[in-house]
Amino acid sequence: MENNKFNNPFLIENIIKELAIKNNTKLILFVMDGLGDMVNINYSYKTPLMVAKKDNIKKILNKSALGLGIPVFRGITPGSGPGHTALFGFDPIVYQIKRGILEVLGMDMEVSKNSVAIRGNWAKVKKDNNNYLVLDRRAGRLPTQENIKLLNLITPIINEINEKYNVKLNIKAGLEHRLGIVITPIDYNFEDIQIGDNDPQKENTYVKNFTKNNTLSNLLSELNNKIYNLLENERANYILFRGITDIPLLPNFEEVYKLKPLAIAKYPMYLGIAKLFGFNTIKLEDYQNLENIRNIIKENINDYDFIFFHYKYTDMAGEDGNFELKVKSIEEADKIVGVFLEFDPDVMVITGDHSTPCIYKSHSFQGTPYMIYSKNQDVLNANLDINKDFNELECLKGELGTFELKYNMSLMLAYSKRLQKYGA
Repeated sequence: MENNKFNNPFLIENIIKELAIKNNTKLILFVMDGLGDMVNINYSYKTPLMVAKKDNIKKILNKSALGLGIPVFRGITPGSGPGHTALFGFDPIVYQIKRGILEVLGMDMEVSKNSVAIRGNWAKVKKDNNNYLVLDRRAGRLPTQENIKLLNLITPIINEINEKYNVKLNIKAGLEHRLGIVITPIDYNFEDIQIGDNDPQKENTYVKNFTKNNTLSNLLSELNNKIYNLLENERANYILFRGITDIPLLPNFEEVYKLKPLAIAKYPMYLGIAKLFGFNTIKLEDYQNLENIRNIIKENINDYDFIFFHYKYTDMAGEDGNFELKVKSIEEADKIVGVFLEFDPDVMVITGDHSTPCIYKSHSFQGTPYMIYSKNQDVLNANLDINKDFNELECLKGELGTFELKYNMSLMLAYSKRLQKYGA
């Protein structure tokens, strides 16, 4: 990305940078990944958010403004990267971040200027002549310990690749089936890394061919051929590569908004994107230990102005098409919301980075439910009992309307009295 993108006076962050001021307010961005859904005929035409008990969210409902957030623009189905880029107040069309760099930074992997970062999935495939048919993209959500075991088995293959291609290939086990992959050429640069992904994004489909025939694509193809030959009969026997990328140049969150930010997340990708924008990060071990979450907040709330908390299981339930599990996940997230409310934040946003309807079993283009709580009760409907619930239909009727998520930060700053007047 060229540096002149930072100097564009029409980018919202360049306007906000001139208007933002400091004060003592505390801001919380609570993201339930894939929160939005569609009404389901099998559940009385309700969504999981309509069914779920949300006692803590309801405590602040009538001091909140509701709306529907569009992560990219209407009709576009976003990945998690663009969704979070928008939530951090940056246009995901301008700042395009591929998944690979998010994954490896979130896993604290070493990256150099000429490194290539890749997100990998262990998968189960079947060889058909010279093609590979994908039977399971996630190898049954392979347990993390099995992931580590398989990586130990392929260590000799990694050593062979390193020697043949004169690279440092590092593959690290993430949670379940996920992998972080960093390839750093020694004494040279890859001629072109824009080779596409090999992940077809669905089962019973052949692995995609790379778009270019070059050193990087040959290396990855050879790596997988050797892995398949060794692990053919294992639960996972192939790696699907996603988000092949170098290190992007991005604006710094603290410099733009005059907020010192902290990210708390369990999964590496979300720690990774926060790091790219200059957040300090804390890796969460689980969502069930509320006392641990309470202690993390207590230990950090005085040192940070802005805390981003990421909750993953709503998205996973949606991708599995599991309505009941998504309901339970929302209820679990609501308990964590209650812990944050104990610390009396000035502004708190509860939303998703995109929608993942159970009937689709995938991300979708529909807006994500959005609510912003204001301790100062600056919302138009404060204490008028207009908001009946926090769900997709109530948000559709909310005072914020349907808006682009890239305006999330300007809203959070406005409700926390951190923006000066614009113009005379």
